[in-house]
Amino acid sequence: MFENLIGLVAIIALFVIVSRQQSRIGLIERELGALRGLVSLGANTALPQAKPAAQAADGGKPADALLAAAADAASTPASELAAAQAAVVEDETTAEAVPGPWTVTAPTESRPVEPAAPAKAARQSDVETALGTRWAVWVGGIALALGGLFLIRYTIEAGIFGPGVRLTMAAIFGLVLVAASEFIRRTGFKVPVQGIADAYIPAILTAAGAFILFGTVYAAYAVYGFIGPAFAFVLLGAIGIATIVAALVHGQALAGIGLLGAIVTPMLIASQAPNPWALFGYLAIVLAATGVIARMRDWALLMAAAFVGVGIWTLLYMTDSPGANLSVILFIKAVTLVILAFVWLGRRVEPEQAGGFDWPSVAPGVFVGLCVLALFVDPAFALAGDALPGAILLAAMVTVALYRTRAVPLLYAAGLVAVMVYLGIIPPTAVASDFPGGSLIVNGVAVVTADTLTFRIGIVLGLFFILAGFWAARGSAASAPVRAASWAAWGVIVPVVILFSLWFTFGNLDRDFGYAFGAILLVVAFAAGGEWIAGREAPPRKGGAAVSFALGGAAVSALLMLHMAFGSGMTTIMIGASAVVPALATRWRSYPVLGWISVGAAIAVLCRVAFDPTVVGAEFLSTTPVFNWLLPGYGVPALAFGFAAWQLARTTNGRPRLAMEAAAALFALLTVAILVRHAMHGGVITSGAPSLAEQAIYTLIALGAGAILIAIDRRQPSSVLRYGSMAAGVASVLFIVGQHFAMLNPLFTDESTGRIPVFNLLFLAYLLPAVAAGGLALYARDKRPKWYAAMLALVAALLAFAYATLSVRRFFKGEFIGYWSGLGQVETYTYSALWLVMGVVLLTAGVWLKSQVLRIASAVLISVAVLKVFLFDMSELEGVLRALSFIGLGAVLIGIGLFYQRLLTRAARENG
Repeated sequence: MFENLIGLVAIIALFVIVSRQQSRIGLIERELGALRGLVSLGANTALPQAKPAAQAADGGKPADALLAAAADAASTPASELAAAQAAVVEDETTAEAVPGPWTVTAPTESRPVEPAAPAKAARQSDVETALGTRWAVWVGGIALALGGLFLIRYTIEAGIFGPGVRLTMAAIFGLVLVAASEFIRRTGFKVPVQGIADAYIPAILTAAGAFILFGTVYAAYAVYGFIGPAFAFVLLGAIGIATIVAALVHGQALAGIGLLGAIVTPMLIASQAPNPWALFGYLAIVLAATGVIARMRDWALLMAAAFVGVGIWTLLYMTDSPGANLSVILFIKAVTLVILAFVWLGRRVEPEQAGGFDWPSVAPGVFVGLCVLALFVDPAFALAGDALPGAILLAAMVTVALYRTRAVPLLYAAGLVAVMVYLGIIPPTAVASDFPGGSLIVNGVAVVTADTLTFRIGIVLGLFFILAGFWAARGSAASAPVRAASWAAWGVIVPVVILFSLWFTFGNLDRDFGYAFGAILLVVAFAAGGEWIAGREAPPRKGGAAVSFALGGAAVSALLMLHMAFGSGMTTIMIGASAVVPALATRWRSYPVLGWISVGAAIAVLCRVAFDPTVVGAEFLSTTPVFNWLLPGYGVPALAFGFAAWQLARTTNGRPRLAMEAAAALFALLTVAILVRHAMHGGVITSGAPSLAEQAIYTLIALGAGAILIAIDRRQPSSVLRYGSMAAGVASVLFIVGQHFAMLNPLFTDESTGRIPVFNLLFLAYLLPAVAAGGLALYARDKRPKWYAAMLALVAALLAFAYATLSVRRFFKGEFIGYWSGLGQVETYTYSALWLVMGVVLLTAGVWLKSQVLRIASAVLISVAVLKVFLFDMSELEGVLRALSFIGLGAVLIGIGLFYQRLLTRAARENG
């Protein structure tokens, strides 16, 4: 079936080719006839060059065009004809000098280019060009390669020749194709149409011949046993390398075929006593040959493919541990790095490419990195002490990246492997699933062994990354900031991770001054390194990305030092206080990262108190109100953050300043709130939901914070203070609505309101918040949006209404005022009278303060009283109380009407 398909495609291609050639022959005949006509007209005529060329390109009628042009050119001087002919000869000579698609032509002087053929003619010729130049060549090459194999198959099935003769014929056929390729190339063959270099006929013939030779040698070894594995290995390797070398004159595609054959050869040849040195020595030769050719022709894809092939072979060999030979592994990895550094990247880098990276370097970075990872974590290698050679390979990767600036992928690979090794983040080796049972099993590799060798290797690797990272970052700070940032980042990340891992594995997690001293050394090294790099920036000391990574690493190391050297309480306090240091440093250096380091300290403290709100642990927190660990644990960071914000406002004055202002305000509120909770719960701040008294204190704190933030904002305007004050007011309103009026209302909870007549729970939970909300609304009236002041004023009125109403109920019911205890007639009448009086008071206050909100609240409250009198008092009250209720309501309403009439009369008199 496949043979029939190949035959059909070949017939179609041949038909297209024959048709194309017949059209070209007819075209030549017409052009010759036109030339004869020109000669008969006389030798002193000149022919314009552009018209025939354009007409020949669009497949028109060149003979007619030539005759018409000849008739128009009778008066052209003979000298112009000679010049035109000389130009044609020169163009043809230049074209003949092009040997094929592999040649890089030298730049020539620009000449006027004639207009291109019409788009319609170009579209008509695209399909024809593809059929005649590309598809025909490709199908023909495949047909030749398969034809050689089919010929061998036919002789086998027919029994015409013996195995030796058949293999000899196949080999001769392959060599003939290679020789024909060379003959065609040497006879001046060149690609006739621009853009079809991938259909270069000599390359196709060479590929077909190499394919046949590969199959012949393999059949001689694997099918008939005419040759042994060693000789077959040598022959196949030689064919592969020869094919790669032939790519110098035939193109990259042929090199890929040769590389594929060379890489697959060891897999095709089986041996009873495999020799790893022979295998990887052969692979080293293939890699070296490919590297040289790839460099000569600048074939990045070929180089990357060679690195991938050798890397896969190395990984397959390492799976045979513990039988794998470490020396062989180190040899092939060393060869890989040498080929990368001295062969592939040995060429001079152009200035415009200096800031980029070499993408084929990603392949050796990945495979060498995986090899190092296996040497560290695989039990067979780790128990044999192969972690030290792995560390040497890791250092070699960094060295190559340091020597060849474009090999920066090796730096990323080495840094990532070091981090994975010391954090124990190792990829899983097996994943199994049971879909019916709904289970998933992941088997991972054991983490790094905690031994002395690992400890020493970690110290050496950390120092090496610091030195190499900061040295390279300083050298690239001005010319390549991105590369400098990469080096500085890995020069910080790897040492910090190694220090943390060693402390977590070998150190005392409660307090360890030895590792704390190591963290101090990192702080000094990173800070000094950042300053060293900043001196080489352009302009100097601008605080770019590389400097930011260095100083950020110093900050993280300082955080580790505090945690290693001090207990939880002092750690929280000192981390908060440390936010002052980078803020003060902005007096001497305007690095943008300094402000963000202060923000990082604030975030660290916030995370710390979120993890443990008691600061020192619940069992170590004393029950003494106020003067306990909570006061410095929350208060000191609040003061430090406030000072840092003040300092940043006078130096950098950017977003970090706003963040520090927000942190200072937040921790100030948290300090007061946490002390209140501690005092009201007997030193247990992790108890259940807050009581109404505690919630009332929180509400008062939020209202007070809103007023304080407004006052500070008026002296030193800040968007954080502005929106923070409004957020505090909104939060307090939410507290009041959700907790005071609903969840914790003693009317619903029947909580004790206290035995003291005035200064009781109602005074704390309703009257004081009402006064605070009203005062804040009055203070924010001209300083914040109208809706904000109106919201607070309305809440203040509702709180006052709730306080008065609940106080009346407490007067009649006593300490417990749950609604289920019912209502008396006198109590019911008192509510009506009280609400009317409160409505009048609100109306008076609204007129005096010119507050429309208070006047509307007065109208609402009086309306509620009217409804209560007519709907409730009429049915529930009896006798004198019912009469007094209606009399009082009428008197109040008439008084309100009289008040508004006099008010309107006065306003009209003033306007008139």
